[in-house]
Amino acid sequence: MRQIQVTTPAEKREAVVEALEEAEVEYTVTEEASGRELGDVFSFPVRTDEVEEILDSLKDIGVGGEGNGKIVVTEVQAVVSDEFEEKEKEKKTEDENGNGERIARDELKATAKGISRSTPNYVAFTVISAVVATAGMIENSAAVVVGSMVIAPLIGPAMASSVGSVLKDDRLFYDGIKTQFIGIGVAIASAAVFAFAVRLLVAPELELLMVDQIAERVNPGVLALAVALGAGVAGALSLTSGASAALVGVMIAVALIPPAAAVGLGVAYVRPKVAASASVLVFVNVLSINLAALIVLWAKGYRPEKWYDEKPARRITQKRVVALVLIVGFLSVFLVASTVDDRASAAFENDVEEYVEGVDETAEVEFTHTVGFFSTSPERVTVETREGLDPDEVAEAIERETGESVEVVVIRREIEFSQTAR
Repeated sequence: MRQIQVTTPAEKREAVVEALEEAEVEYTVTEEASGRELGDVFSFPVRTDEVEEILDSLKDIGVGGEGNGKIVVTEVQAVVSDEFEEKEKEKKTEDENGNGERIARDELKATAKGISRSTPNYVAFTVISAVVATAGMIENSAAVVVGSMVIAPLIGPAMASSVGSVLKDDRLFYDGIKTQFIGIGVAIASAAVFAFAVRLLVAPELELLMVDQIAERVNPGVLALAVALGAGVAGALSLTSGASAALVGVMIAVALIPPAAAVGLGVAYVRPKVAASASVLVFVNVLSINLAALIVLWAKGYRPEKWYDEKPARRITQKRVVALVLIVGFLSVFLVASTVDDRASAAFENDVEEYVEGVDETAEVEFTHTVGFFSTSPERVTVETREGLDPDEVAEAIERETGESVEVVVIRREIEFSQTAR
């Protein structure tokens, strides 16, 4: 629900009345008394999805332009009026295009501008979020990593660039792109600086891939793409519905902050493969979020205000969607390769465990892998057993069963029992 207040010159009064009567709006009129040559103030509540049509009709008669008054749209929590409620019951809850309730074009643009500015607070929150995420990943604490995402302000720029595309607002589009690059760059840089300090002062020999929270962001699988696309869709829907973007912002931060922190860790600990694979994940997620938001905003029916801008906007949006699809598709090849490699590793481990279990049901097996760029290969199999297994025989059996030649280490457990004299 929205409240619209229209301040207009006296000569526009009749035209405004006619426009509001045509829209079947119940309005009140107050004479403007500030002495600034503005004649009347019209106030009325309307459904959220009716705002855009009313604003367009008012703009068509010249209201809201330079020297022709102003239009203010505010959110309304409730309207206490039996007459208004009865009228609302007679109206459809969805528009003719089936888009459901959505905020007006002008409100969408204003919201996008408001949440996409590269302010000192934006930079500060990004730095804090990245540092906390890096600390949480080093400590292998999922709770700390999740907490870091709550304060990340990264939803705004991604949504702003998409809004700028569909509404043909080049300044908003480029501001959104610039702010996204600033945010990601600041996140990676601050994570790298913090991780370098940790390396010097706290954990100089930290093995990054032995930490689960870090390993999850290295050589990610194809399901990471679903997370990013889902975040983009959710962000666009929250923006167009006028709902709070705070919770959806957490989901977008999930796709961006931990991978950016992983890049910083890879840089600080001089692990090129960690930094490179996490960088691919960052770019895939950023581009996927923008792609999903573009598609949702266009599907929701958002178009430029001027009819002659609609065709260029459609052409620009289509080109950007195609470009994003191609780039995301190319980068997704690495995710698919990683997924296939993970399945091969899982099959290898399963075959080895079945073989060892057939020899000794009490044996415990551990695996060590060599991590490459979006690939892992088995390096060592450690078997802890009570039986007198020969490592060479186990290695030959594993190679015969799986086709993989690996180093085998057999650890024999010695169990002794003591009986207390009575």
